[in-house]
Amino acid sequence: MAKQFDLIVWDWDGTLADSAGMITNAIVDAAAQVGLPPLAPEAARNIIGLGLRESIHALYGDIPADQAQALAAQYSANYYAGERAIPLFDGAKETIVELNRRGYKLAVATGKGRRGLNLALQHCGLGSYFHATRTMDECFSKPHPQMLDEIMDACVISPERTLMIGDTSYDLQMAKNADVQAVAVTYGAQSHDKLLSYNSIEMFHQFDDLSAWLLAHA
Repeated sequence: MAKQFDLIVWDWDGTLADSAGMITNAIVDAAAQVGLPPLAPEAARNIIGLGLRESIHALYGDIPADQAQALAAQYSANYYAGERAIPLFDGAKETIVELNRRGYKLAVATGKGRRGLNLALQHCGLGSYFHATRTMDECFSKPHPQMLDEIMDACVISPERTLMIGDTSYDLQMAKNADVQAVAVTYGAQSHDKLLSYNSIEMFHQFDDLSAWLLAHA
């Protein structure tokens, strides 16, 4: 079967890395540690995928700058304390290696910072398999299309030959904004119902099913 796509762009947290629970706990704990009103875990989970500044605004609105900075610093401390323990989903590493072997260009578009992504790539040993990566430090936050636009430019691949894979509405809206097709996954941060209205070409509830589809149909 001929390839549909030449470039596959992955979100990181909740799509390749099983990190949604740790990120949720890190932001909920940080809010309590700096004396902000308590956060419901569901509210914290739903902002995964945004940049940190945008996440804080989504959760607390226009709080004073010193409070926002304190929350950001405490969240970062909580996150980096546990980052090295975050596993990839079962089968993720093998899937990336096989897609690379088959000649796909692979990339990452993430709401993580550059430091966090570099540490994650170093920890899992997959850095050399990705042709381009973009983080919140370098681009506008999702769902702005800048990350995808820059990745496609760097890889010299057109939108119609590009696929975005993500676990949040921000990933899927970013794909739409960049005129790129998307696949949704519901095993990460956001639920089936949250993602249903974004018209992804496929939706998967387990990584194994996503992997099988990519290897057969992408």
